[in-house]
Amino acid sequence: MTSTAWIEKADKYIMKTYGRYPLVPVKGEGCYLWDADGKKYLDFLAGVAVNNLGHCHPKVTAALASQAAELIHCSNYYHIPQQIELAELLCGLSFADKAFFCNSGAEANEAAIKLARKYSRENYGLDRYEIITAISSFHGRTMATVSATGQEKVQKFFDPLLHGFRHVPFNDAKALREAIGPCTCAIMLEPIQGEGGVVVPDASYFQEVRQLCNEQNLILIFDEVQVGMGRTGKMFAHEHFGITPDIMTLAKALAGGAPIGTMLATDKLAEAFTPGTHGSTFGGNPLVTAAGVATIRAIMEEGILNHTEEIGEYLMGELEALKHKFPGLIKEVRGIGLMIGVELSIPGGDIVKTALSRGLLLNCAQEKVLRFVPPLIVGKKEVDEMLATFTGILQEL
Repeated sequence: MTSTAWIEKADKYIMKTYGRYPLVPVKGEGCYLWDADGKKYLDFLAGVAVNNLGHCHPKVTAALASQAAELIHCSNYYHIPQQIELAELLCGLSFADKAFFCNSGAEANEAAIKLARKYSRENYGLDRYEIITAISSFHGRTMATVSATGQEKVQKFFDPLLHGFRHVPFNDAKALREAIGPCTCAIMLEPIQGEGGVVVPDASYFQEVRQLCNEQNLILIFDEVQVGMGRTGKMFAHEHFGITPDIMTLAKALAGGAPIGTMLATDKLAEAFTPGTHGSTFGGNPLVTAAGVATIRAIMEEGILNHTEEIGEYLMGELEALKHKFPGLIKEVRGIGLMIGVELSIPGGDIVKTALSRGLLLNCAQEKVLRFVPPLIVGKKEVDEMLATFTGILQEL
């Protein structure tokens, strides 16, 4: 079936919750996608930072195929070996002692919100429920995570929002300190704001946030749904800032493209989740956790973190050169590793559409920030290919 035929069928049967581009991917390999008409695309979006190991990484696909032939799903009333193995890997790599598995980043953040509130009320009283988040943050599409998100465009139409959230400017420790009140139980932040436009805070910001939480007995939650799993050149983005949270959420890249989310926490907090307080039917089933185990092993065994740091520096340098070449179009280049944003002086939507027509997949956040989040296996060859296309578009503008 042609791309046009698929799109016509989609218009008939699929709800229009996405502003979709006229692309129908049917095959992926490494950094490339092919559509239903056979056209090849260089993917610098990676499923919005999901396909960190590229499309159809052999170790992940082998794990999925092998597990699917043995056991796809069973109830969380039972002990699941693949889930236990993944939890052990994640806790061994992080500050955490325990893991809770679910299906998405939004669900992981829901779990973090519930755990923070339950722990705080049990230890500090019923009035400790408020969570402070950042303006321009993005934490998900459920009612609780929409309420936590600091973007009006995400919250529009869904009043009344869940009460108990307060939003302050990102990278502003003074505003954060002033927002803390007797009802505050937690601070929930992204180490780097992705949907907010790839915003990287000052090095001292999170040091002050951690100190605030220690002083006021507040829980520090890091939403690493987009920036975790090697995206910045370290397994977890908060490692760049020299601190640890009390709770961390992961999803997107955790299982190489299979739908999974997890909330990690210290033993002290995890004890607040007792049988019946939270759960997820599909969360951490054998299929997705087998993919998660394979993904983490591939990242560690194939030198992905060092490679990400090296290629990220190369890409940042080349984009900075374009900034000097096109000062009227590019205002700023920012990011860490392969989490990079290029802020433009004009809306970026047309650039994304033009790039698509030329076989390059990009994304625009906050209207004027192009987001470059390619697979972490990307090499200089693919970077140079992207730069040639991108430079050509800028020259025409």
